[in-house]
Amino acid sequence: MRPSPFIFLLLSLVFSHNIFHQPSVFVNGDMKLIQETCKNTKYYDLCVSSLKPNASSTKADTKGLALIMVGVGMANATATSSYLSSQLLSATPNDPVLKKVLRECADKYGYAADALQDSVQDLATDSYDYAYMHVMGASDYPNACRNAFKRYPGLAYPSELARREDGLKHICDVVLGMIDHLSW
Repeated sequence: MRPSPFIFLLLSLVFSHNIFHQPSVFVNGDMKLIQETCKNTKYYDLCVSSLKPNASSTKADTKGLALIMVGVGMANATATSSYLSSQLLSATPNDPVLKKVLRECADKYGYAADALQDSVQDLATDSYDYAYMHVMGASDYPNACRNAFKRYPGLAYPSELARREDGLKHICDVVLGMIDHLSW
């Protein structure tokens, strides 16, 4: 089951009302907490560039920043699932193997979005071990897609899909670094 537009609306309401407030030391409206939080992640530049344009980031605590990044990951996974579904529709009808692999990949990215959605609930209840597990799962679903292409030697793994896979994995790595920091 893929996240509905309602989930994204709910996430934006959560971020705008900052209901997941956890005391942190930062000056409202500056970038200090974002920079400090991103220093604890594997991809500092990705972290800052993802959080900086989000208006809720400057009012968020560390957990709120992690939730915003989870939302970025969900958007990435959902967009990739949609991209694969559109590729499925444009694939030639006489290529059942490609259609099968594209369908499988679209499903895997949908599962990644679901796993990230589960991590939102875990973060809300301070269940950091479970949140970590769900984000790790979301990060691993693209591997199943890549492996589906490998099972059929005649199919080349599309470079656009490889780029999207790396993007989701990097976003998940950022979230994992934030969860590590939260669980100290």
